[in-house]
Amino acid sequence: MATDPRSLMILVAGPYRSGTGDDPRKLEANVRAMNESALRLFRAGHLPVTGEALALPLLDIAGSTRPGDPLFDEIFHPVAEQLLGRCDAVLKIGGPSEGADRMVAQARAQGKAVYSDPADVPDAR
Repeated sequence: MATDPRSLMILVAGPYRSGTGDDPRKLEANVRAMNESALRLFRAGHLPVTGEALALPLLDIAGSTRPGDPLFDEIFHPVAEQLLGRCDAVLKIGGPSEGADRMVAQARAQGKAVYSDPADVPDAR
């Protein structure tokens, strides 16, 4: 299957910990919101990715016990930053988020497209 040249690899960035008090249900809801946006992008012909999809399994294997512990700080945002370097664009969803806002700023500094609504991302199909 050939890849459409209009297809973009898009980092979906949004709040993970912001406003959650690290409540596991709220963290999971934030991941779900990012994944729902990622699915919409996939159905539009793009390759969506989230830092959480890569970082959270690594944190589990590394032995992180809670958001914000030393292992979390070692892995969570650095994974997203490395991932951003491979992406064509960023879709920022949700409200305020220090990490997601940092991804947006870095994407802009790298000349990448930044979207704030999945509907604004050009369809690749």
